[in-house]
Amino acid sequence: MIRVAGPGDVEDVLALVRQLAAYESEPGAVAMTAADLQAALFAPMPSAHCLVATPDPLSAPDQATAQGVVPPPVVGFAIWHPTFSTWTGQTGMHLIDLFVRAEHRRAGHGRGLLAALAAIAVEHGHRRLEWAVLDWNTPAHGFYRSLAAHPLDGWTTWRLDGDALTALAAQASPCPGISLFPHTQHTEDPPTAGPPAAPA
Repeated sequence: MIRVAGPGDVEDVLALVRQLAAYESEPGAVAMTAADLQAALFAPMPSAHCLVATPDPLSAPDQATAQGVVPPPVVGFAIWHPTFSTWTGQTGMHLIDLFVRAEHRRAGHGRGLLAALAAIAVEHGHRRLEWAVLDWNTPAHGFYRSLAAHPLDGWTTWRLDGDALTALAAQASPCPGISLFPHTQHTEDPPTAGPPAAPA
């Protein structure tokens, strides 16, 4: 079963994120905390959205314990955020992570998560659903091709982070009227913009 994640799923999703990192040979790479994930998914303006997969209720019914009813476990998740294309002028979706626990694979959970994401895209008028895949993850390549997804030939993902990100940020000039620069105080409306400056 596929459903939207709730606050009570945060710990389970975080555990799966750590399993994904281990699968991708980066077991110590996850610095995200439960509080970070909670804020990202459930803040008034969330920065990401999450679906979770659980076993079919008929195959894994709720279990009654002395503490109450325990729902089926979360066995997979998909986290995504909206995007925008300047070429199409339309919105899209970027799938950040998709993962299903090893013992629950080949049971339709991955396909179910992607189908649900596709349904969200269609319902909200998003024109595309995109994601990145490690070059060596050939099982994932085959799975995605079975859904008629295709790689973007000729494109390479680039990243700026750590000290390099901080160093480049230090070179930025204050932009009047833009709150992305909290060190800049605005006491009046910004002046009318003149012609664009030549690129550096």
